[in-house]
Amino acid sequence: MSSLFEDDEPRGKWAPAPLAERMRPRAFDEFVGQEELLAPGKPLREAIERDFLQSIILWGPPGTGKTTLARIIADTTKARFVSFSAALAGIKEIREVMADAERLRRTTGRRTIVFIDEIHRFNKAQQDAFLPRVEAGDIVLIGATTENPSFEVNAALLSRSKVFVLRGLVTEEVEVILRRAVADAERGYGTERIDIDDDALHAMAVYANGDARAALNVLELSVTSAPVVAERGDGVPAERVRAAGAPGLSEDGRRRVDVQHVEQSIQRRALLYDKSGEEHYNLISALHKSMRNSDPDASVYWLARMLEAGEDPLYIARRLVRFASEDVGNADPQALTVAVAAKDAVHFIGMPEGNTALAQAAIYLATAPKSNAVYEAYSQAAEDAHKDVAQPVPLHLRNAPTRLMKDLEYGKGYRYAHNEQDAIADMSCLPPALEGRQYYDPKERGFEKEIKRRLDGWAEIKKKRRNIE
Repeated sequence: MSSLFEDDEPRGKWAPAPLAERMRPRAFDEFVGQEELLAPGKPLREAIERDFLQSIILWGPPGTGKTTLARIIADTTKARFVSFSAALAGIKEIREVMADAERLRRTTGRRTIVFIDEIHRFNKAQQDAFLPRVEAGDIVLIGATTENPSFEVNAALLSRSKVFVLRGLVTEEVEVILRRAVADAERGYGTERIDIDDDALHAMAVYANGDARAALNVLELSVTSAPVVAERGDGVPAERVRAAGAPGLSEDGRRRVDVQHVEQSIQRRALLYDKSGEEHYNLISALHKSMRNSDPDASVYWLARMLEAGEDPLYIARRLVRFASEDVGNADPQALTVAVAAKDAVHFIGMPEGNTALAQAAIYLATAPKSNAVYEAYSQAAEDAHKDVAQPVPLHLRNAPTRLMKDLEYGKGYRYAHNEQDAIADMSCLPPALEGRQYYDPKERGFEKEIKRRLDGWAEIKKKRRNIE
């Protein structure tokens, strides 16, 4: 059984723990963010402080306090506390702990709180092993996950747990955490001679993207890699003193961390993205809906978010092709051509050069007139195809390549459109049971306005012919 909260070796033998670990909040008064869940009087905080906690799932991005909450619970509860990590725990180990929990509650009445880090990485068999003990009340389950529990946690387990959503920290909250680390004399850099610009701290907070752990890691890297700058008594930096050939350097230097040094330390941010997880579907949904709402700026932003995070460009191209038919359709028939051309361009020249072809297509689709008439026409026709008895093809539309077929009146009554005035024959092409059904209803937008004019004109021609006949 692995634990996130135990260190069996004496500290003196090992290097100091990472700054993010040292600065982890030990109580609620050190916790930054999540006030909507953890402010005094809020139900979750009350349940923790009064040791009345029931099974919960903590869902949120990395570095938002899920494991920290588990540690506070471990320090607060009178129950036995056990933690599992999906990377290390096996089904045999889980069953042993569940058996111990059952014996403990039966013999002493004491509960066991089980913390499962990264519960989304546990398979169905592992998750099922917890269920009987949760139902019996032998354990209180605390699951932590960065993935949507609706998809990653067994329905039975999820239905017996309360889900609490932790949000990503805002930049100002991350800056509070960074300043605390700089000033803390016990666990941070409060006793060291360090000069950190406000702009540098702000840059770290922006880079962290709501992740307190990432921000503290950048702070630690920036501080440990910063050069020690010796100063003369009047405060002139060493570089200037040496350049001027002047004496008077003090050995009592300071570490200087400015924006340029932070940028060198972090280089390029790795964007939060999981190509198989919820964020994948959130971003493609944002791209699709931005294009549908004719917003080219939002469209190209969400496209860039996906591409820069490593999304498969051909996946995006396929979605653009689908959008061209589903949401633009015949309001701009050229849209499908543009989308397919972008797909071909990406396939031909690859990435990153193909990113502009996708951007061009996304912007074109966002600014094209919109119509879902093609999508609606197919959906309604497909529904009829599944719902009704398969209607036979009317005789006049059937092919008659043999004499038998002609004797059976295949093709009888067919009227060749090119022989008709205006190339329109007054002839129904739907099965009798569906005659008069209209699936395609073009909108009064873009090229579909012209299509609608044509269809209305042809309907009028057919009507006049029936009146004459």
